[in-house]
Parts: sequence; C-alpha cells; structure tokens
Amino acid sequence: MPFPIVNSIISWFLKKRIHQVELFLKYPIEVQKELLYRLLQKAKDTEIGQKYHFSEIKCYNDFKQKIPIQQYESFEYLIERTRKGEQNVFWPTPIKWFAKSSGTTNAKSKFIPVSDEALEDCHFKAGKDMLCLYFNNNEDAQLFTGKGLRLGGSSAVYEDNHTYFGDLSAIIIENLPFWADFSSTPKQETALLGEWETKMTAMVEETIEEDITSLVGVPSWMMVFLNRVLEKTGKNNILEVWPNLEVYFHGGVSFNPYREQFKKLIPKKEFKYFETYNASEGFFAIQDTNYGTDMLLMLDYGIFYEFIPMDTFNGENSEAIALEEVQLNTNYALVITTNSGLWRYLIGDTVKFTSLDPYRIKITGRTKHFINVFGEELIIENASEALNKACLKTGAEVCEFTAAPIFMEDKKSGGHEWIIEFKKQPENIDYFTEILDNSLKAINSDYEAKRYNNMTLAMPKINIASKGLFYHWLKQKGKLGGQHKVPRLCNSRKHIEELLALDKQEVLH
Repeated sequence: MPFPIVNSIISWFLKKRIHQVELFLKYPIEVQKELLYRLLQKAKDTEIGQKYHFSEIKCYNDFKQKIPIQQYESFEYLIERTRKGEQNVFWPTPIKWFAKSSGTTNAKSKFIPVSDEALEDCHFKAGKDMLCLYFNNNEDAQLFTGKGLRLGGSSAVYEDNHTYFGDLSAIIIENLPFWADFSSTPKQETALLGEWETKMTAMVEETIEEDITSLVGVPSWMMVFLNRVLEKTGKNNILEVWPNLEVYFHGGVSFNPYREQFKKLIPKKEFKYFETYNASEGFFAIQDTNYGTDMLLMLDYGIFYEFIPMDTFNGENSEAIALEEVQLNTNYALVITTNSGLWRYLIGDTVKFTSLDPYRIKITGRTKHFINVFGEELIIENASEALNKACLKTGAEVCEFTAAPIFMEDKKSGGHEWIIEFKKQPENIDYFTEILDNSLKAINSDYEAKRYNNMTLAMPKINIASKGLFYHWLKQKGKLGGQHKVPRLCNSRKHIEELLALDKQEVLH
C-alpha cells in the first residue's frame, strides 16, 4: 500500500526534471538542431545513412535536400526487412519491437519500429514528464498515495525472428520500470488481455476495490469503462467508487465531445484534465498548465520536427519547414525524424501553434480526415468545436459521431451527412442541427461561403444512431478497445454507408 512519504519522494524526484524542460524552453531551436545532428551521426553507418550520405549533412537545408519526405508505404519495405531479422537498416541499435497501428481508414496494419532509445528517451521519459508537469502545477497532489488506472492494448505477439509486435500501450506496459508498474492497476496480465470484453470485465473486478487517484486512456474507451464500473457497483458517480481521484490524463481523440459527460461522471470542481499527444511513432506534446487547452511541444525526446503548411500540402512532394519558421494559427502536417529510425516521416496528423514562446500546439485533425468536396475545408477541430457548442446549447450529450459529404446530384446542392450516437438526445433535432450549422459557419469561413443561400451546401443532415451502433461497428471490424478510433470525417461515404446499413440491420432486429 503506497504511503504519503512515498508520494513526497516520488514527486520530488519527478520535479527535478523541470530544470531540463526549462533548458529547451529557453533554447528550443538550438536543442532541435543539436538533436538532429546527433540522430544523423548515430545512424550515418546504417543502410539508409549511407544511401542518403548522412555524414555529409551539415545543416537543415542539406537534410531537406538529401532525404525525401516519406509516408508509411514508401518506408514499409525497410520495416518488413527489419521485422524479418535484418538490423542496421535505418537505425544502428537492434530493433525488436514494432507497434501495430491499424489507423482508422485503412484495414491494413502498420508496423512502426520502436527502438530501445525510443522506449527510454521518448515514451518512458514522457510518462515521467506527464507526472512531473502535473506535480509542478499541483504542489499538494497525492497521486502516489493510491494507484493510476491504465487502459491499454493487448499483449505483444512474438515472432520467430526474435521480434515482437502489438499495440504501443502493450509494448510500454511490458517494458515498464518496476516503480511505474508498482503504482499502476490493473496488474500486467489483466492490462494485456487480448479480448476486449473479457478485459473490461476483469478490469472492473480488479480495480473497484483499489484506491484510484488517476486515470490514463483514450476518452471514448475510458467512458465505456467508467460506465461499466457504475453498472457493476450501482453507484451514481465515479467519486463514490474512487473518492481520491484527482486527474485524468487523456489523448488520442478530441476531448470536446466528451467533456460534459466526464464532468457528470466525475462531479468534482477541482478535478484536473491533462491532455497528451502520443502515437505509435512517438510522444510529442503534454499539457503543461492546469486548465490549458493546448500542449507544450516536447523538444528533447529524440524527435526532430518539421511542418508542412496544409495550404501547400502535396504528400511526399510537399515542402517542409523547420520549427523556427512556423507561424501562429496555421494548419500544418507534422513530419518527424526519430530515434527509432523514421526519417522525415509524414505521420498523418495536423497541428497548429497557439504559442511560439514556448512552442505550444493543438491537434487539428488528420491529413486524410477532412471534408473538402466543395472547397469547405472542414477539419476535425471545426467539427468537434461546433458539436460541443450544439450540445452545450441543447443539453445533448454525444457518444460518437462521423460525417461525410452528400454529393451533388442533378440540380440539387451538396451537403454534409452526420450520424451521431447520443447519450442524451436533444429535444429538438432540427434546433440542434441549426446550432451545429451556425457554429460551423462561425468557425469556418470557407464552410460559411459554401452555405450561402444553400447554393453549394445545403443544411446538414443528421441521423440519430441506435444505441451502441459505433461499438458494434468497431467490433464487426475487430477494432474494439485501446488505440482504435472512429474516423470523424471522411471525404468519401465509405464509413457512413457502412454505419447506416448496420443501423438499419440493428433496427430490423
């Protein structure tokens, strides 16, 4: 059982890291340049280092000119060779771990290399920094008088050539230092169970008697889990189960659609929400203030950052810029070079900077997840913000949603079709639709222009999904739990047609 003295010692140890954070806050460009030089020097004798003459690269312009921007498809053949046992291909130290990332649009899985350096200097370091920044903002925090509840993926799978693949969360859990495992729940074998329903049941049973002080996980799945806890215990809210709960570290999807529901589940005025930005490819940013809506870009995790302005985005043929060239409130595609051997890798996320001193960001969406059939340039950030406003004005609560275009036909205008699963439906869906539409107009001038007099875009069409539809859809695809996310926006009708067809089946049955 953890004691207050343990909490004091661990919090003191964690806060020592603040001095290193202050270094990259003071010298961000210098830290990034030095990091790039170290990565190039370390990998200069690898196959990719020799191919692109890493030893001859003396500055950022050399780096840009010699090494092309890569997407997974163009890098995959090198990853596959390493998965089969070859080493020193794109990173000099042996790589045996591969984070399986299914994404949300492609059925095909990606296998992202995870080096020992990335585990130690990126993912574990970020986990400590997450706690460090929290303790730095909350001197009286008592996280280590109880346990942190982690909602992760399934166990990694061993392959014959001495490599493993699995969810990143599973890889991290299997490699956790003892102190982190000691302070976490559920136990490792439960956290790594493969079958989602079995895991949920086991996790509820194992954690309801624990003293939980923090939560870590993706909001959509954490909500499912917390509701299961309430069903099992018969309590009215989560604080009746875990009265000492003080913070939820979340990431993976926009928190906006879930914020009000979490406030009802955890009705504690001083309860904290800390956002993180991590992916299979690396850990990038952490909220560094108690009530911030953006995140501090972490510059000393072995990741060199580049950015492509989305108004000039052209996939691998895009022109990227370095950190010192970015501007506020511009949408950028993120390009990373990492200590796992991903070189100028286009991760697929888009971000914007809310501050340049220090460098703070917000995630705005995905390079492939948007609707721009009519020039409206609707991104996930717009959709989540407008949906949140509609919920606040009508008292509605949203569980899941996705939207797609309605293509023009004959002389009819196009439009956007939404399918929304409500936890609490609005009394008047037409009023809800009107608020959503007006909010999108206020947020996005391109959308507003296309909506003028219904000439290009008509009023949005909203379908109310049957209860559990998105859960059943993900289950049908074998994508329950942890890392799997519902695609919020799509430029085609593939996802929405599948959901509408499944919803019709559910209703008929």
